[in-house]
Amino acid sequence: MGENIPEEVMKNSALVRELADVAKDEALLQGVLMRIQESPNSSELVTYAPFTLFPSPVPKAVFLQALEVQTHFNTLVDKISQDSDFLQEALANTVEVDDFTARLFRIHQQILEEGRSQKIVLGLNRSDYMLDQREDGTSALKQIEINTFAASFGGLSSRTPDVHRHILKVAGRPEESRQILDNNPAAGLARAVAKAWELYGSERAFVMFLVEEVQRNIFDQRYVESELWRRNIPTIRKRFDDVCRSGSLDQDKRLFVDGKEVAVVYFRNGYMPQNYTSEECWDARLMMERSRAVKCPDISTHLAGTKKVQQVLARPGVVEKFFPDQPEAVKQIRATFAGLYTLDMGPEGDQTVEMALAAPDRYVLKPQREGGGNNIYGAEIRQVLEGLKDATQRTAYILMDKINPAPVQNYLLRQGGPLTLSNCLSELGAFGAYVRHGADMIMNECVGHLLRTKSSEHSDGGVAAGVAVLDNPLLI
Repeated sequence: MGENIPEEVMKNSALVRELADVAKDEALLQGVLMRIQESPNSSELVTYAPFTLFPSPVPKAVFLQALEVQTHFNTLVDKISQDSDFLQEALANTVEVDDFTARLFRIHQQILEEGRSQKIVLGLNRSDYMLDQREDGTSALKQIEINTFAASFGGLSSRTPDVHRHILKVAGRPEESRQILDNNPAAGLARAVAKAWELYGSERAFVMFLVEEVQRNIFDQRYVESELWRRNIPTIRKRFDDVCRSGSLDQDKRLFVDGKEVAVVYFRNGYMPQNYTSEECWDARLMMERSRAVKCPDISTHLAGTKKVQQVLARPGVVEKFFPDQPEAVKQIRATFAGLYTLDMGPEGDQTVEMALAAPDRYVLKPQREGGGNNIYGAEIRQVLEGLKDATQRTAYILMDKINPAPVQNYLLRQGGPLTLSNCLSELGAFGAYVRHGADMIMNECVGHLLRTKSSEHSDGGVAAGVAVLDNPLLI
């Protein structure tokens, strides 16, 4: 367990059983909650969100590096979203073969032709990293992806520090307990939403959370809602169906849903093809994009978060184009990039295919999808690329170097799960929040962090997908 939680604590089975019981109760007391899988629509059946029994060691230098670079990533995403030529060029081949990205891109083009109705831009994102183990034993921070759409766990990760502080005290480790950092992304995310709502300028207007039909992870969102209500900013929760049924634009392009004016649309749904269950859902998305409501994210920011854009940014000279006078920002951003390779048709893409087929265990094959559980690893890469190597369909993917973090040992606490010591891998996220009004950046901050940990037998998948669990960094 690294240098902080000694083996006699980790391996003392009677103590671990006792601590696990205390931990689960503490998680419930602190509100680290999810609806129960078997009855996600019942508002009365909840359990603790899965989490680690102990916090996991994270080197302090790379942790601080992730927080420091976040404001540059906020700026980069925002600049990309305003550069329609760049987006068009970056996604040209992808939209030929990926229907979902193509549909989003068509909405983006329509908005550009009509002219944007809203000068206020609200970005809430999360940049995710793993710590690549170098040969000399040190760790390098390497970005997996940046989530510009529905970046989750800002709420629950605001409640987990107190759980681990309590566990460490009960385990007789008060020193380590004091090392657990304060973390409140929910407050920071809400502060940015509140700023966008104020700039919109109507006290009667609502912040609309656009949510899924079934929402196990509702409490994560409720923390952000509570922060808004505390500021007397009214919120409503609506689904695509509600917007289809009762959404409309008036002559000033103000958005109304169920007769209520919407100042901010906070998308927590709409990032996967299956979220659009009918043509009406696409119509609703277009209507929201055309409206004067502040969209989080707006369509161009959604596209800025695609894997293809991530791969194009790694090319020489591309980040530099967005930061012409800031070599230090470029350096900080580039330091986090893992190797990223194009699968476009042509010699460069052919070379990528050959590389991947020769050593599939060194890479990850990524489609243009969010939500976890989509990536392809190992022998399966060979299978997919053998079938696609001469077909344009391969351009729907990018290839990325596989990051190899050092495993740590921990107990993963899940409702009904066994209490076993697992080899685990952790993923560190930094939450970014920004608000731009016309040309003025009003707010640009890193508002907190997220640590998620999973058993090393799982390649892919997040907390909501049932693979990773919530965690806290113990800085070493």
